[in-house]
Amino acid sequence: MSGLDNLPPLREVIATHDLRAQKSLGQNFLLDLNLTDKIARQAGDLSHVNVFEIGPGPGGLTRSLLQTDAQKIVAIEFDPRAVEALQDLRQVAGERLEVIEGDALEMDLTALADAPRAIVANLPYNIATPLLINWLRQIRQDPAAFQSMTLMFQKEVAQRLVAGPGNKTYGRLSVMVGWLCDVSLLFDLPPAAFTPPPKVTSSVVQFVPKKLEANAPSFEAMEKVTAAAFNQRRKMIRSSLKAYLPQIQALGIEETLRAEELVIEDYVGLARL
Repeated sequence: MSGLDNLPPLREVIATHDLRAQKSLGQNFLLDLNLTDKIARQAGDLSHVNVFEIGPGPGGLTRSLLQTDAQKIVAIEFDPRAVEALQDLRQVAGERLEVIEGDALEMDLTALADAPRAIVANLPYNIATPLLINWLRQIRQDPAAFQSMTLMFQKEVAQRLVAGPGNKTYGRLSVMVGWLCDVSLLFDLPPAAFTPPPKVTSSVVQFVPKKLEANAPSFEAMEKVTAAAFNQRRKMIRSSLKAYLPQIQALGIEETLRAEELVIEDYVGLARL
């Protein structure tokens, strides 16, 4: 899109609109268009897909997404300064870019655009996990809610997302993610890639929803079982999951195991019963 090439540099956009990153909003802007292009490429084939971006800030990743074959980009931004800063980009992109001012935590993305849908975002760190849980809940209700999600987290969070049984970072989030999605860690980004630099390394993680079995448990049942197990993760499950002992015995799960030693299928079985 030739019009994108004529847009001012992102640092100029930030200066013009006084868009200094605010810690309270979890803002760390990614201004290197080579890196935003890489994220857009790693998101896979976006042809004819409606793509949601959360927290676009000055619009670096937005520009890269507009260079793909995505049908439409829906950018949701809480900060009114950033909404204003995106207007030049919106004029260049035309109907392919919709900028919505609001709180993504309170929005049902599936009501804003038709399927197929994807999410590609450098998430604000302070709401990244609650956003992911909301989207996982939607995927449980409808695995076709999102074709894929390509999201950036603090590396520590990303490691929990992809962790497997027996790993010290394996926990509730690992189980919920692994139950509903095929998940992979794509690549890391150093603090210096951002403005201002965060104190931690960041990681881009991709989620592709799985097709669930017909008798899959509810999201709430899985939350309840995993919470009970991992809230006392150092205890054997005969203690931490005492209320579920009949189900544990029925499934033939060893009672002396700890929460981090149970595989996802064990939790699914307990939640189903």
